Amino acid sequence: MRAAVLRGPGRIGIDEVPDPVIVAPADALVRVVASCICGSDLWHYRGATTRTGRIGHEFVAVIEEVGTEVRTVRPGDLVIAPFVYSCGVCVNCRAGWTTSCLIGGDWGTADRDGHLVDGGQGEFVRVPLADGTLVAAPVDETDERIPALLALTDVVGTGHHAAVSAGVTGGGTVVVVGDGAVGLSAVLASRRLGADRIIALSTHPDRARMAQTFGATDVVAARGGEAVQAVLDLTDGVGAEWACECVGTTASWDTALQSVRPGGTVGYVGVPHGVTDGLQLSKMFGRNVNVRGGVAPVRTYVPDLLADVLAGAIDPSPIFTESIPLTEVAAGYAAMDARTQIKVLLRP
Repeated sequence: MRAAVLRGPGRIGIDEVPDPVIVAPADALVRVVASCICGSDLWHYRGATTRTGRIGHEFVAVIEEVGTEVRTVRPGDLVIAPFVYSCGVCVNCRAGWTTSCLIGGDWGTADRDGHLVDGGQGEFVRVPLADGTLVAAPVDETDERIPALLALTDVVGTGHHAAVSAGVTGGGTVVVVGDGAVGLSAVLASRRLGADRIIALSTHPDRARMAQTFGATDVVAARGGEAVQAVLDLTDGVGAEWACECVGTTASWDTALQSVRPGGTVGYVGVPHGVTDGLQLSKMFGRNVNVRGGVAPVRTYVPDLLADVLAGAIDPSPIFTESIPLTEVAAGYAAMDARTQIKVLLRP
């Protein structure tokens, strides 16, 4: 089969690799219908990590074959695969923290028995722990909502986690720091959760327009101290009840913490990179500012979000600003790296 392979910084392409097969009774073998490139994939692509090899962790697929112990999905089902695989039955999974599964793991790496788990950017994937990982959707692979379902594999659930962690509920104001796919999804989630006012920070007109489509009531086209002052001006000088930190840098942390009012909460999901003094514990202490968040347990959120997509209550599909064949994956990475596309969908 064909699959994306990261060969080094800035070097990704398509290789012929061995077809996956079922190796454990809890496995499923799936045929990928659509996958995509994630902002976190770019850290590997840019050389910020040493990872190479198979890549991709977001995909929607059709089940081809299942192991003898698989009970919740069957061949022919269209399934959503969250960005990590998980058992669904360990103490952490039962508590809802599926990204901390005791026996789960990451796509594109070896499982605990040393067998490769395929990356999502390919034609087929062996899915370990299929019952705890995959969520069946009552649609077929030609359904026009496939992009919306694909968005549930990571960014929509991650943006939702930011809003939930911040405590966004009906009424009140939330400020969203970050205008990438996750930040835009946090805007969508904040609207879904009932925030009265959603302030999106974006200096990119195309992303600002999408934020407004997703529910932003205000857009601040500024960064740093200027952005914080604009948020204060919009909130009678006190700041927002909640902030969603969706970037993970010192600057974004500083903006989020300064944008909330005393007693406010920052929900954070931005993967930390180079954060040094962004937390400013002394300022948090003096203003009773709270922080909560981390890696989003997307598998926990998928069923509710899927129901809303199927009911037409939310449509995250605009997050994909380009759709290309898998064979053009290098161009997709280059476009996202240059920020000329928000998120690129790949069709095998």
